[in-house]
Amino acid sequence: VQLVESGGDSVEAGGSLTLSCVVSGHFNTKYCLGWFRQDPGKQRVGVAVISAGGGSITYADSVKGRFTLSQDNAKNMLYLQMNSLKPEDTAMYYCAAGPPYVCYSDSWSLAAGFGIWGQGTQVTVS
Repeated sequence: VQLVESGGDSVEAGGSLTLSCVVSGHFNTKYCLGWFRQDPGKQRVGVAVISAGGGSITYADSVKGRFTLSQDNAKNMLYLQMNSLKPEDTAMYYCAAGPPYVCYSDSWSLAAGFGIWGQGTQVTVS
């Protein structure tokens, strides 16, 4: 069982990036999946999560209207389309999987609710 992210890069403010995460083991239909980000010296925080089966997507206020989370079950892929990027979006971005109930919790953005993580992909906005 693995989560492998890709797509991080350095972009100018206002630009766009799409992050990808390979979700092995059919996690996309059994777990809450999400994207988190972390600045050095700061806590890892949730950006967006999608419920098991894809029926519900929740975004952090800081990215609403700019970021779009999606998944392709046939390809076992999770995506994060990021538009209108800002310097404050600079961080290491992680793909994560957790138990189904986490996606419906008020504390969904806390990393402690997720037990499986990818290695991260760096996004730098200047």
